[in-house]
Amino acid sequence: MNFNSIFKFFLPQDKVFYILFEKVSDTLEEMSTLLLEGVKDTNLDNRKRIFGRIAELEHKNDSTTHQIYIELGKNFITPFDREDIHILASTLDDIADYIYGTSKKMGLYNYKERNSRIIALSEVIYKSTVEIKKAVHELRSMKNTQYIKDACVRINSLENEGDDIYDDTVADLFQNEVDPRRIIILKDILHTLETAADKCEDVANVLESILIKYA
Repeated sequence: MNFNSIFKFFLPQDKVFYILFEKVSDTLEEMSTLLLEGVKDTNLDNRKRIFGRIAELEHKNDSTTHQIYIELGKNFITPFDREDIHILASTLDDIADYIYGTSKKMGLYNYKERNSRIIALSEVIYKSTVEIKKAVHELRSMKNTQYIKDACVRINSLENEGDDIYDDTVADLFQNEVDPRRIIILKDILHTLETAADKCEDVANVLESILIKYA
């Protein structure tokens, strides 16, 4: 039996979920940091390397999320409602999927530009994952529920900001862009980013629901 197995054996089973959720939130922040770094870098070799790291982290996050589901299936004691654990794990995983999806699409399209709107939406996602990480790490003690509530409010505001950026950009594309190929590519990338921001808001909604039930 290795050290991790021994550690887990003596760990209260409800605490395992906090550790896994914190691990996911840490990974999301790292992914969003890399995304922001990548969309700002016009060197395609650098961008490819950065996006490759995002792919690795997405696979890592899938493994952690799968572990949450395994623990949910075998542990009788959980820190909060089983359905809420499942929904929180799923919505967090969705963020990772759409961050990775953005980087993958930019690679497939061989997108070379430094686009201010893509950067702005990536900043929204980065700021949202920072707030998510703060809130998730507070779940363990539930001592500072106002801190979690404030983080959720900020995430909701950021999502609204993301919607405005996306809507303004799409309107501008259809009014001023003459190259239909560029319209399709940019709209696809921006839509994936905007969906990632939406998923951050979904996480905030789940966290607020957990607070209402258990705080």
